[in-house]
Amino acid sequence: MNTETKTKLKAFIFDVDGTLSDTERDGHRVAFNQAFEEYGMDWHWSVETYGKLLEVTGGKERMKYYIDHFLDAENIPEGIEQKIPELHAAKTRHYTELLSTGAIPLRPGVERLINEARQRGYRLAIATTTTPENVTALLTHTLGEDSIAWFEVIAAGDIVPAKKPGPDIYQYALKEMALSADECIAFEDSINGIRSSIGADLCTIITINDYTKDHDFSGACVVLDQMGEPEQPFTVIAGDVDGASYLNCDLVEKLHQQAINS
Repeated sequence: MNTETKTKLKAFIFDVDGTLSDTERDGHRVAFNQAFEEYGMDWHWSVETYGKLLEVTGGKERMKYYIDHFLDAENIPEGIEQKIPELHAAKTRHYTELLSTGAIPLRPGVERLINEARQRGYRLAIATTTTPENVTALLTHTLGEDSIAWFEVIAAGDIVPAKKPGPDIYQYALKEMALSADECIAFEDSINGIRSSIGADLCTIITINDYTKDHDFSGACVVLDQMGEPEQPFTVIAGDVDGASYLNCDLVEKLHQQAINS
């Protein structure tokens, strides 16, 4: 724990939805509703309803939860359980179409931090419950097609059986990179996300969004409203940033070292 090789920060591991981009409310939710309409269903997930459904990770799991907890037995369509994978595929198609229009940009500071991390030689990875197709679509339409190769590991979707808040997806990423948790830092936005990353013993930086601002982020290295830009400073919700106004590699390194030494 105290040796130089174990404490040196080597990799950044990013969640996607809500962390890299505000995809949930104006991306995934809209795409779900478009899929339901395409299949002639009368389901419609409002902003409020979707906020409740976000307590469940994974799109297919979210639909199952909706059936079990939001619908009366007589309103459940016949054979719906078997149709969920098909509905989810349609939702993914609608989501990528939304991305292609540029309707879902990256959050402030994300592109700058990723570019700086690459310049400094940090290894990059993704750990998310969303599908690999959604990840590549977001990267392609925001950072360009070449950006997919910037990420050494894209741990996504059903690659592990237990989704967040289980630690499995982060443990998978760490194993694939052959790194210890001490050598990495995670970026998350939700309670399920931080439970997953902390479960894998990762120092975790939180950037909240409208859906997650009231979540419990106990154990985070720092909680911010966004990564920020030099001309668009972040607001610190919890933690010590030593006077910094936006998240850059120097601050990430400092937060990581503080966590390792605590």
